[in-house]
Amino acid sequence: MPKNLAGKVAVVTGSGRGIGRGIALLFAEEGASVVVNDLGCSVDGAGQESRAADEVVAEIRAAGGKAVASHDSVSEYESAGRIIRTALDSFGRIDVLVNVAGILRDRMIFNMSEEEWDAVVATHLKGTWNCTRHAAAIMREQKSGRIISFTSTSGLYGNPGQANYAAAKDGIAGLTRVVSRELGKYGVTVNAIAPIAATRMIASVPKGAAAAKAQRGIATPKANPAATVGEPEDVAPMVAYLATDAAAYVNGQTFVVNGGMIARVSDPSPARTITKRSSWAPEEIAQVFPRTLGLDLANPAPPKPKTDA
Repeated sequence: MPKNLAGKVAVVTGSGRGIGRGIALLFAEEGASVVVNDLGCSVDGAGQESRAADEVVAEIRAAGGKAVASHDSVSEYESAGRIIRTALDSFGRIDVLVNVAGILRDRMIFNMSEEEWDAVVATHLKGTWNCTRHAAAIMREQKSGRIISFTSTSGLYGNPGQANYAAAKDGIAGLTRVVSRELGKYGVTVNAIAPIAATRMIASVPKGAAAAKAQRGIATPKANPAATVGEPEDVAPMVAYLATDAAAYVNGQTFVVNGGMIARVSDPSPARTITKRSSWAPEEIAQVFPRTLGLDLANPAPPKPKTDA
C-alpha cells in the first residue's frame, strides 16, 4: 500500500487527544514524520501535562513511525515558534501544518467574562495565526507546503453560548481565505476543516442544550440532517488528502467532515440584492424589504410568545 505522505514532515497541534490524535496517527501511518504538539490541558484550558503528547509519540514509534513530542502552547507567539522549530530541529524541514489545538469556555454573552473571551480567542484564532505565521515564512522560502486549520460549524452557522468560540472559529475561516491568496503563488495551499465528531469538547456541552434550543425555536443548520455525529478519527482522511501532492490545486476551501460525509462549503455570497440609482431612504427599505431581501427570512432565535400574567 503506497504511503501518500512519505518523506513529509508534519506538525499537528492539539494532537494528544481526539481529532488531532487521529490525524497524527494517520499521518505517521502514511509515512510522515510527525511533531505531536499538545499542551496537555483540560477542555477549558486549565492545567498542563506532557503525557498526552508523549503517549501518541510512543504509539507512533511502536508502530514503526517517526514522531517527537512538543508541549508548547500555541497561544503565545514565541512558544508557537518553538513548535515549528521542533520540526526543523528534529526532521530538518516542515511540509505540513495542521492547526487543531483548542479549548472551550461556553457561556451566554450576557454572562461571559473578559477572561473567558480572551482565553478562547487566544487559543483558537491567535494560536492558529501564531503557528501559521511561523510556518508560512519557511514554506514561502521553500515554495511548498500545506496548512490545514480547523474552523467549526459553530462559527459558520452560529451556536448559542459560544460567542467566543464561534467568533474565533469564523475568524479562522476568514484567515484561511486570506492566507490562501497570499501563499498560493508560492506553491503553498491553505484550507480549513469544520469537523463534526464525538470528542471530549462536544461531551462538555450540556446534554440538555439541544432540547432547550429546540424548545425555544432556535434553528441549528446542518449540512446533512440525517447524518450522525462521526468519530474523531473519521476526520483524519480528509486532512491527510489535503496534505498530499495530489491536492496541490485545492486552496482556500472549507470542508465540513462528519463521519463518511464530506461537504465543500461555498464562500459567503449575496442571497438577494436590491438596487436603485441613488441611496435608499429608511422608509423605502421598509416598503421593499419584506418582499425582496426579507422574503422567506428565518429568525434563528425568535422571541418567546407573550403570555398573559
